[in-house]
Amino acid sequence: MGTLANGLEDRFREIKISRILAAVAGGYLLLSFIAPLSMPEGTVPELSGRANAFDYATESGWGNKNHGEGATVGHDQSAHGGTFAWTELNPLWAFVYAFGDLNCHQKHERSWEINGNQMPMCTRDVGIFFGFVVGAALFGRRGLNRWTVRDTFLSIIPDQRLEPIYLTDKRMLAMLAIIGLGLIPIAVDGFTQHLTGYESTNPVRVVTGLLCGLVLGWFIAASASARTKYFGDDPELVVLPANARLMTK
Repeated sequence: MGTLANGLEDRFREIKISRILAAVAGGYLLLSFIAPLSMPEGTVPELSGRANAFDYATESGWGNKNHGEGATVGHDQSAHGGTFAWTELNPLWAFVYAFGDLNCHQKHERSWEINGNQMPMCTRDVGIFFGFVVGAALFGRRGLNRWTVRDTFLSIIPDQRLEPIYLTDKRMLAMLAIIGLGLIPIAVDGFTQHLTGYESTNPVRVVTGLLCGLVLGWFIAASASARTKYFGDDPELVVLPANARLMTK
């Protein structure tokens, strides 16, 4: 077996980690479409809850109460198709909607509906999960363990294009810039919507979520793959672009 561009003989760990991350995120994303499609029409009404809280676990839960149609968070559930309790679903669908209930506000106007059932997460979260799968898969296809997180993160970019960055030692700046390009659009869109009268659209939410998820999947896969032990804890064995070398102080 030949030596790879990082100096090691295989990249089994990078592939394994990326597959696990992509499978977990992709599996939930797929279930988020299958669940509303599989349940009888009208099982899940229009929802509007809080993020980081269980609002629709039971019929007496927070989300099923009357919070007023003009409320910043929540609404009058009785006016939006009646009550909903994911604990009354089968265990798999209950998990899918419980995860969405806990992690997403589930505002119906920002969510898609399938088969007359609202999806368990909003369109921005759909974009995030899809982007996460893409980011993890990209790292799984090209990523290399290069000791540090920043060098491992940048490894999916061809070495020739990385040479100017390594010659000027702007590796950290390059990684932060890429992450910023993924996170800034979702931050601008979300905070502008929160602080002003601007209302985003679902296509914009999907795109900004996708960019955010992509860099998150890429970064987490790189972070989990960057390990020193595969080089015998000797940084000089790491092969980097532009003949650069890692050094310990």
